Amino acid sequence: MLASAVLGAEPANPLPADLAPLFQPPADAVEQYGNFRSPLKFADGSEVKTPADWARRRAEIRQHWFDVMGPWPPLLKTPKLTILEKAPRENFTQCRIEVEIAPGRMSAGYLLIPAGQPKFPAVFVPYYDPETSVGLQKELRDFAYQLARRGFVTMAIGSPGGDARKPDIGDAQCQPLSYLAYIATNCAQALANLPEVDATRIGVVGHSYGGKWSMFASCLSEIFACAAWSDPGIVFNEKRSNVNYWDPWYLGLQPGPLRPVGLPDDAHPRTGAYKIMIEQGMDLTELHALMAPRPFLVSGGAEDTLAQWPALNHAIAVNRLLGFEHRVGLSTRPKHDPTPESNEQIYRFFEHFLKPSPKTP
Repeated sequence: MLASAVLGAEPANPLPADLAPLFQPPADAVEQYGNFRSPLKFADGSEVKTPADWARRRAEIRQHWFDVMGPWPPLLKTPKLTILEKAPRENFTQCRIEVEIAPGRMSAGYLLIPAGQPKFPAVFVPYYDPETSVGLQKELRDFAYQLARRGFVTMAIGSPGGDARKPDIGDAQCQPLSYLAYIATNCAQALANLPEVDATRIGVVGHSYGGKWSMFASCLSEIFACAAWSDPGIVFNEKRSNVNYWDPWYLGLQPGPLRPVGLPDDAHPRTGAYKIMIEQGMDLTELHALMAPRPFLVSGGAEDTLAQWPALNHAIAVNRLLGFEHRVGLSTRPKHDPTPESNEQIYRFFEHFLKPSPKTP
């Protein structure tokens, strides 16, 4: 049984002043819903009116996405986690590990454990490679390192098989992006099983490819108490080449020759689950809604601008039905690459939502 996130039970914890503006749509975007289908309508067209209705609708949405993307392999209750070596680093211990990401299948990565008294909140950090996430490669993508310095246990792994464009999904019968979410769920369970970790306070964060990975993981698995997605492209958009859910390493996989890289057009039509999703009028707003009432922050850049608020307003509407406000955030920056400011917002988000609130006398 997966650990259960409980942050939905804390609606009264107010946002700090530095985060509050990110969780309020601009005046001209309030209650604007764009052309997206409302998640607050059942497949038969009837309306979701109560939290009990939403529980049924949520299950309906989730099942439909799995029907289109393919089922997950069985989840692991006790994923193996082997520490190969460990060494002190600043105010935490850095462990080189292997973690079981699927039955009998191990992946190399890192586990960072803060000094101090457990139990700690934890964050799973997926990316192309784990070294970047722990601060041993490119700057400003070192989420695992920076969060460990702030008192979070963090786990970082890379692409299954080592090549994001040729993901090794074994004999799984699902789309690669859904398989990444499956892997993330098993890694989060491995974190939850650690004696140092508070299993109810596990988050996930990633940038770009890692942002897509983090978004699908947190939306499809309730083990994550909150999530931050850095400029993944939070809705389908065939005018932006980087919002490439149609590619075969995300949602466009199907038997036979792989679809060539590039925007869909008459010569290169949609394939796989993505083709079905577009034909059925599905969009990622349905996945966002599955987060409610768990908080999430879109750390937006070139792909996710203020123009995304109408899409996010659908998740706000679901949260409001459940009695929650300020659970959906969007920050902006000019370019795709993270900045010190955008990363600080991510770290403050996790500090607010994952660290226990100070107890008043």
